[in-house]
Amino acid sequence: MTRDLRVCVVGDSYVAGVGDPEHLGWAGRLARSSARDGLPLTSYVLGVRRQTTAEVADRWAAECRVRLAGGGWEPRVVVSTGVNDTTEEDGAPRLAPGESAAALTGMLTGAAAAGWPVLVVGPPATADAAQNDRIADLDDLFARVCAEHDVPYVPVVPALAADPTWTAEVAAGDGAHPGADGYAVLAGLVRPHWQRWLTG
Repeated sequence: MTRDLRVCVVGDSYVAGVGDPEHLGWAGRLARSSARDGLPLTSYVLGVRRQTTAEVADRWAAECRVRLAGGGWEPRVVVSTGVNDTTEEDGAPRLAPGESAAALTGMLTGAAAAGWPVLVVGPPATADAAQNDRIADLDDLFARVCAEHDVPYVPVVPALAADPTWTAEVAAGDGAHPGADGYAVLAGLVRPHWQRWLTG
């Protein structure tokens, strides 16, 4: 019997695949690779540009509930946020690290209560070195939050900050989002964790 997997991918513009002329982003590429691997799924991409982790936390449950509630299928949630938290406005990050951690914690506890397994993908790198330092700090914090809740976490900022394809496409674009090849790099980083999470 074929498994009926339904996966909500919630987050920001990277989840939405902004900048990708193929309109797949990393989430679409992972769904496509799963189908090719013989594990088809229904994927709901729920990314909103400029949203912080707190803003994602305000909407994620309602959006996932209408797609995942019920029975007869396997519900899953992927969360990926954080870059917008670290963007500075008036000399300060849009969201303090403690607020980011609290918002992520709320999503993890809410998903656990609903019986929805979660995979968290860390925030990627931008073309701004100072912001990347803040993203790296948030990445470490998110990893600790996920460890405390026994949720798998995929850190991507160190690898992306050093990847020539990602950095070149981000620099050639808007300073934050890559093109198709950059999203393929990000999907490749996430894919082994994604596969273990779906099959485990």
